[in-house]
Amino acid sequence: MTCHKIFLVISVMLAVSSLVKAVDFSVVDNTGDSAGGRRFRGEIDGVSYGTQSLRSATDFVWGLFQQTNNPSDRRDVTKITLFMENGNGVAYNTNSGSEIHFNAGYLAGFSGDVKREFTGVIYHEVVHSWQWNGPGGLIEGIADYVRLKAGYAPGHWVGPGGGDRWDQGYDVTARFLDYCNDLRNGFVAELNKKMRSGYSDSFFVDLLGKDVNQLWREYKAKYGQ
Repeated sequence: MTCHKIFLVISVMLAVSSLVKAVDFSVVDNTGDSAGGRRFRGEIDGVSYGTQSLRSATDFVWGLFQQTNNPSDRRDVTKITLFMENGNGVAYNTNSGSEIHFNAGYLAGFSGDVKREFTGVIYHEVVHSWQWNGPGGLIEGIADYVRLKAGYAPGHWVGPGGGDRWDQGYDVTARFLDYCNDLRNGFVAELNKKMRSGYSDSFFVDLLGKDVNQLWREYKAKYGQ
């Protein structure tokens, strides 16, 4: 019986691994001899680590969204390419989730653990490849929520209870979603699943029994805000 259980666990692990490998991950380094490009290749291990991060982030997102064993619940993305460029800003996801564009100049000016920061940004952007669509603030908040749960939240983020609106986006909304998920484990996964056919604030009532604005007030009160 024990051997049967071990075999079953190994089979599931191999199945998950093969599913992730079914997606084509690649990195294109267009940075040349720029300072950011040199840092990407030197401190971050370049293309090899970039590819590894795309794969590990996808695996993590599928798990958190409860999509690992349910491919039909996921967006139809068969390839994700990371383009390292000398551009502006930090990073963005485009072409229906199949492309991530990362500004190496951001890495050049980053003063902390650059490999950890790179990984956190990749996790955020990979979420956009797999999540269903909705209001901008919520979409960015879910992406940062995943980054938070993966352990890559940077020190400059607001603490729990911070922010002015639940849908302010990014770290503010991520902290609020973390609170909501504590109220109902799997809340974020269920919310994302509901967003497949559109978005409504009523989803919070459906899943948590309370209006989102009431939840926000209770969240702020919990942290003395």
